[in-house]
Amino acid sequence: MHDLVAITALGGTDPRVDTVGGVTCSEVPGVALASVAARMGQKDKTAASLAKLIDAPAPEIGRWAGTTISAYWAGPDQWMVEAPFDTHEELADQVQTATGNSASVTEQTDGWTRFDLNGDSIPAVLELLCQLDLRKMDPGSAARCSIHHIGCFVLCRAPDSFSIYGPRSSAGSLHHAIVTAMRSAL
Repeated sequence: MHDLVAITALGGTDPRVDTVGGVTCSEVPGVALASVAARMGQKDKTAASLAKLIDAPAPEIGRWAGTTISAYWAGPDQWMVEAPFDTHEELADQVQTATGNSASVTEQTDGWTRFDLNGDSIPAVLELLCQLDLRKMDPGSAARCSIHHIGCFVLCRAPDSFSIYGPRSSAGSLHHAIVTAMRSAL
């Protein structure tokens, strides 16, 4: 039998945490993800099913919503659904069951990595990383952008808490860009 060891997107056995000048960047490996795309003519039915699943209205353009299971807008008639991996390892199956034939659901857990930024000076860091208008980002906001030539999603959880999702295959480059911006801004 093989002795396999789970590693994070940055290659460690424990999540990486970096703190610079009051802002902390934490690698968050314990997230289950699934993408949801409403099938033609099924947007309303998919949105209603998604709302029931996340216990909140399905997010509109530029928003995220939910409780234990949450979702953020990813494109026209598309959402990404997130939940704690420990309790929702089979999230894609759960989402597919909830949406039935109204949507196409794809497992995304190992395709993306998440970094959480916490601290008072996050806008100074994000202004160096992306073109988002941070003055318009309030808690519940979600935006797609490019960070260091990497397609990412940025979610505002609270005024002092943001999450950045990027492709797992670019985790090292994305982490480097975030920490470099932290060192430059703070």
